[in-house]
Order: sequence, then structure tokens, then C-alpha cells
Amino acid sequence: MPEELIAQKPIEPRNASRLMLLNPLNQTIGHHKFFELKNFLDVGDTLIFNDTRVIPARLIGRRPSGGRIELFLLRRLDANRWEVLVKPGRKIVEGAQLIFGDELSCTVIERTDFGGRIVEFHFDGVFEEILDRLGETPLPPYIHEMLDDAERYQTVYNRVRGSAAAPTAGLHFTKEQLDDLAASGINLGFVTLHVGLGTFRPVRVDHIEDHHMHEEFYSIPPSTVELINRTKQANRRVIAVGTTTVRTLESSARSHQTAGSTDIFIYPGFEFKVVDGLITNFHLPKSTLLMLISAFAGREFVLRAYREAIAERYRFFSFGDAMFIEAKI
Repeated sequence: MPEELIAQKPIEPRNASRLMLLNPLNQTIGHHKFFELKNFLDVGDTLIFNDTRVIPARLIGRRPSGGRIELFLLRRLDANRWEVLVKPGRKIVEGAQLIFGDELSCTVIERTDFGGRIVEFHFDGVFEEILDRLGETPLPPYIHEMLDDAERYQTVYNRVRGSAAAPTAGLHFTKEQLDDLAASGINLGFVTLHVGLGTFRPVRVDHIEDHHMHEEFYSIPPSTVELINRTKQANRRVIAVGTTTVRTLESSARSHQTAGSTDIFIYPGFEFKVVDGLITNFHLPKSTLLMLISAFAGREFVLRAYREAIAERYRFFSFGDAMFIEAKI
């Protein structure tokens, strides 16, 4: 993976990015622009989006002794308690006090199986407002440049606060493109999955069956359930925008629940019950996201597409280009 292909800045406008068109059934690869997406959709197809919003999940604080610490909010457990990552973590034991200014502090309650901590925050006022003042929007570690506009790490359709990272496949869409798709007979539906450690935690085991996903909260409104059912009955495609949407839909299909926590891990051999097509970015090596794509389109075909993307100088990862996999294998 040539480092110079890792996109450091989002392209303008959003849908000016490139779009690789993959058909795993006939093994074809095409090269287009994202604003051309409509040309590859049929009337009655349904796009499902993850409408989560990234919170300013990175907090910089100190221990009472003065040592600097960094807290990364992963998942809210109740009004005051969160699951977090902390750096440096060695000295942050149960009972430790962490201070983020005059209006916010926390107590470490316990360690987690994933190397994180459960903390209880102490504050006066509205936590979300304090977090907006003190927190920073967390960018992936491979992005080394600050954004001029933090909203560029949000989708234009975000609605529900709670993510530690953006559902990046959706970053390509503009409001005008969404309106145009809807006017052209393409259905638009929404789910929520708050992106956390489960999505971006790398696989570090020798056998992927031994990798355990971290739980993430999801919710599917009744209107989206009805839309998916109508689409299936009409023999049209349900197309997921992003791997988090795939995990939401396939989790719900297996649990028969429209809200809850999911730790679903999708890798080759997985049987997809809902998703017929997928729009996604180009992902990190050794990631569960790349394994999900391989399950959907076939490992060898996906690796061939990645080799071609490198040869054609596509832009990779969060602010990079996209692919549309037209059908599952």
C-alpha cells in the first residue's frame, strides 16, 4: 500500500471522487466518477444509509499529579458512564481520577476485555454541551492533516449523535445528489449504527475465527423495515452504503430485532440475507472491513480490484475514493 495514496484531505465537491464499479458475477471492473452513481442504479432500488453523527470523542486531560492523558469515547452505557480507551493506559488503574478542566472530570470504574476502561463522568450542566466545548473530532491515525471544516468528517445526512468514527462511504454524497436520486425513483432509507471499536479494531490473530468484535449499538426505524420489505417484494436491490450499514441489516436479520447491540463479524463464507449491493471505500489491510468486502464479492476478485486501484492511483481510506459492488457473489 503506497503511503502517498492515503488521502489526507477530502475532495471537493464530495461526489467528485472516483468510483470503481465491480461486478463479481462477471468479474468486471470499471472506472467512473461518484456523481455517475445514478447510471448504475435501477428505478426501485433502495439505498440504505447510516445516519450516525460523529461526536467530539477525543478528550485531552490530566491526572491529579499533572501527567497528560488522552481519553477516546467509544460507547455510552448510561447517563454518566462510558466505555473509553485511554492513553497512556498503564498507569490508569481502577479508582483513578482524570481531570478535563473545571467543568468535567471522571473516575475509572473498571477495565474492559478490550484493553479499555469504564469511566463515570462528573459534571454540572449538559454533558453534550460540555463535550462540544472540550472534545475534539477524532480523525483516523493515518490522517496527519487537520481539517479546515470538521463537518467534512460528517455525512450530509447525519442525524443521531454517538459515533467515534464516520461511516466513510457516505461522505461522498451531496444533498443535491441525494435529491436527484430520490427524484429518479431510487428509494432512500436510514439506519443507525454508532461506529466504535468493533469497526476499526484490526485483526491480530492468526485465525480469523478467533477474532472477537466489540459491540456497537444499532437501530432500524419501522419505515426502513417497510421500505426493505417492499424492495424485496418488487425484486429490486437493497444497496448498503457502507460496511456499518451491512452489519446493521445483517445483524437485524439474524436477531429479528430492530435495535440492540451487535458484535457480528462478517468474513468469507458468510451468507447475506438482506444486502444485494454495496457502496464502500478502500479499506486498511488486515481489517474486518476488508474481510467483509471479501465475503461479499470474493477474496481473489477483491484483491485484484485493490491491485488495480493502486495501479490506477485511486485514493485510499476515509477521505479516499469509493467502489460500488453491484451484486454479491
